[in-house]
Amino acid sequence: MTVEVFSYKVRGSDGKTSTGVLKAESESDAVKELHQGGLTVITLDREAGRKAAAPGAKTSPFSGLKLFSRSRSVPTNKARVKDAEMVVFTRQLATMVGSGIPLVDGLEILAEQIQNVGFRGVIEEVCEEVRGGKDLSSALSMFPRIFPDIYVNMICAGEASGQLDTVLDRLAEYQEASSALKSDIKSAMTYPIVSLLMVVGITFFLLIFVIPKFEDMFISLNVELPAITTGLLSASLFLRENFLYWGAAVAALGVGLTYWMRTDRGITVRDWLLIKIPVFGPLFRKVTLSRFSRTLSTLVQSGVPILGALEIVSQTCGNRIFARAVEDAAECVKEGEPLGEPLSRSAVFPPMVSRMVAIGERTGALEGLLEKIADFYDRQVKTSVEGLTSMIEPFMIGIMGFLVGGMVMAIFLPIFKMVGSMGG
Repeated sequence: MTVEVFSYKVRGSDGKTSTGVLKAESESDAVKELHQGGLTVITLDREAGRKAAAPGAKTSPFSGLKLFSRSRSVPTNKARVKDAEMVVFTRQLATMVGSGIPLVDGLEILAEQIQNVGFRGVIEEVCEEVRGGKDLSSALSMFPRIFPDIYVNMICAGEASGQLDTVLDRLAEYQEASSALKSDIKSAMTYPIVSLLMVVGITFFLLIFVIPKFEDMFISLNVELPAITTGLLSASLFLRENFLYWGAAVAALGVGLTYWMRTDRGITVRDWLLIKIPVFGPLFRKVTLSRFSRTLSTLVQSGVPILGALEIVSQTCGNRIFARAVEDAAECVKEGEPLGEPLSRSAVFPPMVSRMVAIGERTGALEGLLEKIADFYDRQVKTSVEGLTSMIEPFMIGIMGFLVGGMVMAIFLPIFKMVGSMGG
């Protein structure tokens, strides 16, 4: 078989890139040889290899360069990417890197099959940056809205350790677990919110449009109205006469709360209420503990230093109260304390978490125990969601029945009273 000459660009386990030429019978054999040496293939070009091997030949810096079409309708800085799309991209990139496909070729293949136009443009730009000599992590860091700190830092750790495919697999698993957790929370919150809006909407509709139609009839009955009927008519009249004022007040309150919730103080108060509010507080607490444990486990397992991992966790745990506790723990770790000790002193981390972290540190199995903690709280969240759903449904039905039944009673009591007086 004819031996071919290939020009390559690779990244070693130390994160440094290098170029050169090698001889192999096929492109797959060349990739396999480089992969066995612990190298991540960035580019592999047969034509450039031939030119490089020719006496006195000069290799063009543009040899093998593939140009992308720029007919994109969505700017890359405004691209919206769904969780499912990110999981598929990460999983497929891990498969390609693990199979020895050059990184640039893998990114090109993925860009061609991505349906999301904005996301495709992002991957094309990332591919161009990698082809130009940038690390994958550096190229991804240019798009922080799509690739958060945890994603970039894990990729960076994978590049430094020469285990990019393994880290990508872990990252995909982390994304899948996070997406499932997010879905559980949405399902827990959707039903009560929708039910509450329906109750409020029906109540306002009856008070504004239905009750006034009975007012003239009640006046014509010439009977003493029960207290419940009088109260209902007064509420209806008050609401109709002051509807614009109430609407403006509610709108102003909503806008004010929205802006206040964006301030540092507002975020802190909101996050404190989320973990302290009855019924839902324990659920949000479990969600945050799961996110903390899984994120820290994934980062440590991928080779990210513990201080860097804690910094990322504090930014991604989703709750300011927990974030400050993690930041305090990081400061203690920086001073030489084991992580378990500051967590045990914190008011937000339960004893089980701090003790398991301490055991993991002593035994060298920190990432494994953190993953078990995350799995435990994921199961707890699912159980809590199922319990809340079964509890909220009859509760909301009861409220709706009370309101509607009360209005029906207020309407019919005067009629019954009149009929009773006529019969007497």
